[in-house]
Order: sequence, then C-alpha cells, then structure tokens
Amino acid sequence: MVEFSKALTARETPIPGVVLYDLPVHGDNRGWFKENWQREKMLALGLPDFGPVQNNISFNEKAGTTRGIHAEPWDKYISVATGRIFGAWVDLREGPSFGTVFTAEVDPSQAIFIPRGVGNAFQTLEDNTAYTYLVNDHWSADAQGQYTFLNLADETAAIDWPIPLEQAELSDKDKAHPRLADVVPMKPKKVLVLGAEGQLGRALRKTYDGDASVEFAGRAEFDLTDPAAYERNWKNYSAIINAAAYTAVDAAETPEGRRLAWEINVSSVARLARIATSNRLTLVHVSSDYVFDGTRETHPEDEPFSPLGVYGQTKAAGDAIVATVPAHYIVRTSWVIGEGKNFVRTMASLAERGVEPSVVDDQIGRLTFTEDIAAGILHLLASGAEYGVYNLTGDGAPVSWADVARQVFELTGQSAAAVTGVSTEDYFSGKEAAQRPLNSVLPLHKIQAAGFTPADASGRLAGYLGVHPVSTDDSVKRNMGY
Repeated sequence: MVEFSKALTARETPIPGVVLYDLPVHGDNRGWFKENWQREKMLALGLPDFGPVQNNISFNEKAGTTRGIHAEPWDKYISVATGRIFGAWVDLREGPSFGTVFTAEVDPSQAIFIPRGVGNAFQTLEDNTAYTYLVNDHWSADAQGQYTFLNLADETAAIDWPIPLEQAELSDKDKAHPRLADVVPMKPKKVLVLGAEGQLGRALRKTYDGDASVEFAGRAEFDLTDPAAYERNWKNYSAIINAAAYTAVDAAETPEGRRLAWEINVSSVARLARIATSNRLTLVHVSSDYVFDGTRETHPEDEPFSPLGVYGQTKAAGDAIVATVPAHYIVRTSWVIGEGKNFVRTMASLAERGVEPSVVDDQIGRLTFTEDIAAGILHLLASGAEYGVYNLTGDGAPVSWADVARQVFELTGQSAAAVTGVSTEDYFSGKEAAQRPLNSVLPLHKIQAAGFTPADASGRLAGYLGVHPVSTDDSVKRNMGY
C-alpha cells in the first residue's frame, strides 16, 4: 500500500551521498498523484543539482526478479512507479567507505539518490512492478566499460534478500560478477590543473602530491590557444583549476601582447567556462588585483571592476565570464611569489651582488606565496564552500614594494638602507610601461569566514628566502611593479 500525506523529507544512509527521500503522495477514490522529482524543493533538502538528461523505466512482470549490483559512471535518482522493491546498495568507490552496504524496501512514496560509483541492485516484491530513474549522462555502449560490478551473493556484503537468490530470477551475467575482494573500485572523477608549469602550478603539484585523481597539464599537454586541446571526455572530471594566464603586464600593451593577453585570459577562459557549465564541473580561476585601479583603501570581492591597462582589462573580462559558471571559485590575489622568477628573487640577487636599487614606495599591498594560494584552492574545493569570489593574499600589515625589498635585504644579511624609495611616476618616467594600481590591499574576511586563514606574508618571506636558492636573473623586476 502506498503511504499518503507524508512530508517531503531526506534521510541519510551509511553510504556517503546516498539519500533516501520520503515523497508526498496525494490520493483519493480515483488513485494517487506525487511529485516524483521536484528540483527546487529537493535542492533545499541537500539533493545535488545533478542535471538529469535521461529518464528510464524498468518493468518487471514477476515478483522475485533480481537485477545485479551495478555501479555506473553517473548519478541516478530512482523511484518506484508501481509495486514494491527491495533495494540493496554497496559503495564500490575507491576510498574509506568502500564495501559499505545499505538496504531498504521502497514503494511509490519513496525515492533514492545514488551517486556515481555506488552499486545498486533491486528485487521486486510484487508482480507488475515498475521503477523509474533519472540519470545525468546519456547511456552509450562505451560507458559500459566504466561500470563496476559486485556479485549478488557476495559473502562480505551479506545482503539478506527477501526472496532467496536460488529462487529468484537472475541473469547469467549477474551470477558471474566478482566477489568484493576481487572488485576494482571505481576511481573518483579527476581534477584538471592547467598551467602546471607556472609558479602556482608547481605549488599545486606539491599540495596535491600523491593524489592520483589530480591531473596536471602544462602547455605541452594542454595548449589553451589550440581548440583541439579542449576535446576530451569531460564527464571523467569534477573540476578544472585554471592556473594559466598571460601575466606580462607591460608586454600586454604592445600589439602582439594585447592579442595574446585577450586570447589566453579571455577567449580561452570562455572555452573553459562553456565546458564547465555544460558538464557541471567546478571551475577555479585565479584573478588579480589589477582588475582594480587602486584608488580605494581596500578592494573587497564585490567592488566593481576598474582596470587601468590591457592586462587588468583581460583579467576583469575573464572574471566576468567565470562568474556565469554555476559552480565557480574566483580566487583573487596579488603580488604572487613562488618557484620561478619573481620580485623577491630579483631583490635577493641584487643584495648578493651589492647593487643598491631604487624601488617604488607608493604601491601598497601584501605578498602572496603560491603555497597559500594552492592550499586555499584545495580548501575551497574540499570543504564545498559557497561558490563565488574570494580574496586570497598573504596576511599581515600592508607594505610597499620598497618595504619588501628592504626586508629581503635584511633577511639576506645586507643593509635595508641600500634600498631607495621612489614614486611610481618617477620610476617609470620615460619608459614604456603599463599603469599599476597604487593600492592592492585585498581584505581577507570572506575566505577566513570560509575556514581558511592565509599565513602571515612576512613569515612566509623569511621561510622562502631560507629554503629557495637565490636567482641571478632580475629581468622580471619591471613586470613585478618596481
């Protein structure tokens, strides 16, 4: 009998992500009606917005028909249309919950959500039983090769079938599936890191070291300017971290640089945004303080764009595109320091060689070390933080580039007095250079509220100079703003 007038509720199960729903069913002398799947109400209860693209119905004429434990490479939402079933679910995903079992009798007043990789099996308890299911990928013969199976009679799962299997109707294939000890767990979807050879890409490699689900792609593996690079099976991915960008601030003002900046920072980002939206991926994109003109004391996440030059304009355009992706994190940072050529290494090299530089003292901000950006990205993805824009820089008091240079000189055993402060206007007088924002301070309240606190920039600087060899290449000093 169908139970009428239940409230819509969600019940967690021992298998992570598997949720059993009670559905309101309304009946009278004519029969009954239910809302089998109501997106808005169920999202409010925590159902993932899984994007179904196909609706299937399975009809079973006789009680005792039993369908094997199949883990599929997509999510499913299952409900009985008529009759009654005994359902058995076994977690066949790689991870600590592998092998966890949940069983329940299900009638038309219930539904269950099954994530990718969780094995599901059904045994009909009444004649003429039919159940319907939504899936978020189109079935194909190729997809069958990605299934994972478990034998219905597996002794470890020890499922107590209401109708003994020797009396049930089974397929020969289901009888031949492996025991749990021989099952190869379904691997998680992958995270793709683009720009893996850059400063942030290298930090992400260290942060995700040992995680086989993270795939790294440098330009050789994924050329952002090549449309063919975007042709892959995106259903196998859960997120894209775009750590690639055109960052040559001054060169972006030239005809060739302008073209490349728009191609990499805007056109390529638009391709990634379309892919993320159509495949329901999370897109992580790294932004810059250069999207602002630097005239305000601080730049919160919701400040309107006001870029001064081509580089900032392309980064602002990229941010606007990424913001249209339903699942996105825009990580806005400034004054980035990592493994490679950068301002700190340049200053350390000058100090070592006894050079006394002039450094701009009217640009204010905080250094951001790539290990903190990488850790912050991991935190946002792993914690499921609310999507949106997050400022992420080093913590501590804002300083000028000249202050940073003086600290570098002191930390390397030289005199801070060797660094002379100069205004941005005077430093760039007579030179072809892009405009810089004078104030790049990004408040950190939002990402701190999300559970991540970046390290103090001064402490990071001391550690950085203690463990990284000094570079003798000072060719990047103008692009770093001094």
